[in-house]
Amino acid sequence: MVKTEAAFRLSTTERLLMSSNPGIGSFCKANGYVLFVFVLFRLAASPCCASLSFNFYAASCPSAEFMVANTVRSASSFDRTIPGKLLRLLFHDCFVEGCDASVLLQGNGTERSDPANTSLGGFEVIDSAKRVLEIFCPGTVSCADIIALAARDSVEIVGGPAIQIPTGRRDGRASAAENGKLKLIDTSLDSSYANELMRKCPANASSSVTVNNDPETSFVFDNQYYRNLLAHEGLFQSDSVLLHDERTRKQVENFANDQESFFSNWGLSFLKLTSIGVKTEDEGEIRQTCSMTNG
Repeated sequence: MVKTEAAFRLSTTERLLMSSNPGIGSFCKANGYVLFVFVLFRLAASPCCASLSFNFYAASCPSAEFMVANTVRSASSFDRTIPGKLLRLLFHDCFVEGCDASVLLQGNGTERSDPANTSLGGFEVIDSAKRVLEIFCPGTVSCADIIALAARDSVEIVGGPAIQIPTGRRDGRASAAENGKLKLIDTSLDSSYANELMRKCPANASSSVTVNNDPETSFVFDNQYYRNLLAHEGLFQSDSVLLHDERTRKQVENFANDQESFFSNWGLSFLKLTSIGVKTEDEGEIRQTCSMTNG
């Protein structure tokens, strides 16, 4: 799976979205994750992409997706944790105020300043892609679209499915901190695994301490995390509880045994995730710099 730093693998949506292998999970400092697997199941029932369109930049900036992909690939070649960081960044952006790049805005009281988001990474990759795009297509490609495309490309880079996503998102003009607490250790965890986690992340551990969300295939996007769940080695409680309900347990077993099924469902969930609360036309703007609004 992919090494993300705190949660490339948050839950079903994060899990589906991340069910790849977002490798490094910040077990000691992982607050506020709506774990991917659960989200995946919820997103499966929601409408997608109504206000967006495929090939949105075909006329205005035809090389936009290529430039984003090239930036992500270059950064990932130097830092193997980049793919996981970018996927996690997208998840955190979309679940507060929608997919509008609000997580990129700097300042007091913003999402980015929230204690739950201090371990987020990948900002420099988004900024780099934005600088390139502003040279060739000034004022055209939104930071919100860059985040979505970068996360999509990250998954493909580490072995996940290649998918097309619609674009046309505009950047939000506001960002407000949202806090959340997540209970990480679940009593159903394999005892040896639980003891190992507590040894690596004691109560007074530094926030810089991290552990792999998936210690088996940390830098590959695959279905190994679901196999870990069945072995009671899921890092997050919100993932472990999927085994407590027969309906979700069957889905976990399906993904654990059939990677193609997981990839197919992941693609659908990713489309739905990246369509949450999008802003279009005059609902938002095209920022010149991703870390601040134009105003």
